[in-house]
Amino acid sequence: MKHLTFILLFTAISLVGFAQTKDAVVGTWTNSLGEAHIDITKKGDKYFGKIVWLKDPKTEKGETKTDVKNPEENLRSKPIIGLEILKNFSFDDGKWTGGAIYDPKSGKTYKCNMALKGNNELHMRGYIGFSLIGRTEVWKRFK
Repeated sequence: MKHLTFILLFTAISLVGFAQTKDAVVGTWTNSLGEAHIDITKKGDKYFGKIVWLKDPKTEKGETKTDVKNPEENLRSKPIIGLEILKNFSFDDGKWTGGAIYDPKSGKTYKCNMALKGNNELHMRGYIGFSLIGRTEVWKRFK
């Protein structure tokens, strides 16, 4: 009986440990350079992320940083803090795919996929066209 209990307990713990829940990505993440915190949330069945903290939120002139590189002129006065940079990710087979990531430093938007490695590393793969041609950054869960 002891062996059966141990096997059942071990199996339950293993399943919980290996199962990637679709909402595991929800939370606050620090980008790879430590310059920003991004809060990932779920709206319906899609995932989105917005900047909630900047290491340097002000310009050299002491003004709030805005989205000055945005290709849409009417959005250039929008503050970086609060800016939605992750859009429309769907959970599929242990990954978040089909979304887009906006880079406020360049004003460019890229296709993007996200994958968790462990519970505290989020691998962000931004690309144009095919995911083979792109760049991966590792974000860390903010505690």
